[in-house]
Amino acid sequence: MSRIKFGSANAPKHESQVTGRPRSLDCIHNISLPSTAPGSRWTIDLKNGHVGALEQAEKKEASTKPNSIDGHGALMAPSLCHPHVHLDKAYLLSHPKYADLQIERGDFAEAMELTGKAKSQFEHGDLLERGHRLIDESVTAGVTHMRAFVEVDAGVHMKCLNAGLELKKVAEDAGRMKVQLCAFGQLPLFSQSQDDPDGEVIRSLVQEAAVLGSVECIGSTPYVEADREKMKRNIDWMIDLSARTNTHLDFHLDYNVDPNTEPMVWHVLDSLKSHHWLQRTGNQRTIVLGHCTRLTLFSSSEWQKLHEVIGNLPISFVGLPTSDLFMMRTPDRRRGTLDVPTLIRKHGLNACIGINNIGNAFTPQGSCDPLLLACQGVGVYQAGTKADVEVLYECVSTRAREAIGMGREDGSVDLGVKGGDDGFVVFGEHAVEEWRTRRSVAEAVYLHDHCRRRRAVMNGRLIS
Repeated sequence: MSRIKFGSANAPKHESQVTGRPRSLDCIHNISLPSTAPGSRWTIDLKNGHVGALEQAEKKEASTKPNSIDGHGALMAPSLCHPHVHLDKAYLLSHPKYADLQIERGDFAEAMELTGKAKSQFEHGDLLERGHRLIDESVTAGVTHMRAFVEVDAGVHMKCLNAGLELKKVAEDAGRMKVQLCAFGQLPLFSQSQDDPDGEVIRSLVQEAAVLGSVECIGSTPYVEADREKMKRNIDWMIDLSARTNTHLDFHLDYNVDPNTEPMVWHVLDSLKSHHWLQRTGNQRTIVLGHCTRLTLFSSSEWQKLHEVIGNLPISFVGLPTSDLFMMRTPDRRRGTLDVPTLIRKHGLNACIGINNIGNAFTPQGSCDPLLLACQGVGVYQAGTKADVEVLYECVSTRAREAIGMGREDGSVDLGVKGGDDGFVVFGEHAVEEWRTRRSVAEAVYLHDHCRRRRAVMNGRLIS
């Protein structure tokens, strides 16, 4: 069994490895803020990388403080977050090494097949190349936090995790992003897969990864098991391991739109309670349920029951619309993805939105910019009011961070700037005509800017 390696002297250098540390900031001046009067301008003083003071400013008043930037009236809002992204499978369709592995059918079985072939060729160097691209493009978009899935199994062993550990170290040492690694079992834990007839190898690898200090989350995919009983064993085993190792827990769950298939979410909830997961983790960890497209068929009474059964469990649902709408369909072409704004506003559930994959057979299209998901969500969810789009922004920012256990100390998810906040995006770099400047959350969501002129700040440093 391969062991954990923290880098190689011969690893190729990438842009994010050779650039200097981001510029330190003491002040962000002349900005518009969420939840403030339209037209007002504000100055933020940063102390030890966090918001120290907030005061209203005159539009034409220049800051006299060193290490300050002028927002030129543009919106400054909380930074963005990937709550669910596969670091090791990014850009397989465009990397020259995998040029022969192109989509012909566009279904889940083919995606698993093509990805399996690609994984058999994974090497440390190309894992770093593709991972650095994902991180670099995410930082440009204003992403400061991510949950990154790295697979372990009998084929790749710890190869993806080794690369993830190096990518995490490089990004965090440079002060560019906080990367939370999730050691992930995409393949079955109790059914047969290549070179692992009963799942013993993959279970051993997940256990080995779970006790590493740099791995904060473990996850699995119960729906790939051979039968329902093995799906339940997968869930039970992961819940117990998460409790024993005090790690966050992430299930990719109920990925179907079949009304005849009983949702596994009910077993997850029963198992969390029977394993006393909340008590064993000291109320310090979270549970994320991704995809869950089967739940789109729920009636109002089923949603109400789900809300009641969840109770005080720290569960968040992650909708993955770019993947779900591409992949999840019935023979009569009905498609499904969680209606995330409705989960939040009508059913009182915790939820957010993620990109899942980028540039592979599961999700060939898209961008590393979570705000594009919010923009598309206006149409996907028919959520176009000012209140709607503020929720959509939260879903790729504060709600996403809260879901993965990287939110504010008080658990709040509103977009207002608070003392202690440490990550922001300024939606403008130069002075332009005022009406062309994105000054509100609604303008930032409605009018996607293709990441042009965004400036991201993390821990008091300008990172893009």
